[in-house]
Amino acid sequence: MSLSAFAGSCGALPTRFRRPRLLIIGCGDVGLRVQRLALASPGAAQRGRVYALTSSPERLALLRAAGITPLQGNLDQPRTLRRLAGLATHLLHLAPPPGQGRDGAALLHDPRTLALVRSLRRGRLPQALVYASTSGVYGDCAGAWVPETRPVAPATARAQRRVAAEAVLRQSLGRSGVRVSILRVPGIYAPDREGGTPRARLLRGTAVLQASDDVFTNHIHADDLARACQLALWRGAAQRIYHASDNTQLRMGDYFDGAADLYGLPRPPRLSRREAQVQLPPLLLSFMSESRRLENHRLRHELRLRLRYPTVAEGLRSPSGMGLMTKK
Repeated sequence: MSLSAFAGSCGALPTRFRRPRLLIIGCGDVGLRVQRLALASPGAAQRGRVYALTSSPERLALLRAAGITPLQGNLDQPRTLRRLAGLATHLLHLAPPPGQGRDGAALLHDPRTLALVRSLRRGRLPQALVYASTSGVYGDCAGAWVPETRPVAPATARAQRRVAAEAVLRQSLGRSGVRVSILRVPGIYAPDREGGTPRARLLRGTAVLQASDDVFTNHIHADDLARACQLALWRGAAQRIYHASDNTQLRMGDYFDGAADLYGLPRPPRLSRREAQVQLPPLLLSFMSESRRLENHRLRHELRLRLRYPTVAEGLRSPSGMGLMTKK
């Protein structure tokens, strides 16, 4: 459903209340793609307003140029969030948790999401909220196919923070009548996204695991993720989890080999897992320690998203384009 279609379903309320109001928290690359989708959709002239929270004064002009009303505030400073209460009918939460606590200690919860929820509860709650989480909440699945019903088993503090954020949203807002939908997102790529292709890593010659030790990895093109976000805002079921992943079934090394062939670059060197533990940094190793294949049935059949880029081979070869593609 488009913003204008939603507005037409709200009866005889005054116009300023009939129109939906979308608030984007964490309006970076994906948030801007969501806005471009809204502008390109039928009835865009009658759509509701789109707001975005930003803590960066230098982004104000960029957001305004995109047709977004910027709101200055900082999730790390709860007092700056008071104006969010009662503002939005729909909310898209794309902001990541902080990497660590203020004292540098390990952090296993998400104070940013908690601050957002507390600010929202001071006014009328939004009708729907979509949160972009991570597929890392499952931990290592030994290459198994993973449905949305699989219990979470986060193996890193980074994934644990996402689990905590999901729980806060589902328990605090979902139980208060907000239609909370969770998108669990794997690796995001796009040729027109900063750092959105493996080209820089290939140029550095960073190694990957040998075939016998390699892991399955999952991907989503940034344009398809934007479509998933938009559809979840209007079609997502309450307390429902969706895997925002494409149809690719690739091991990580094969992904980089394919990209290297596409760019005409040398394929990356291969290491045994034991060699990798000595030569590669811990963060990179953490991604090489988890293997899973995400099922995306709900994405395709419940949200009715027709992937523009069903595989990374197609996505890396094609220029990015916008336009909502759904099954009729």
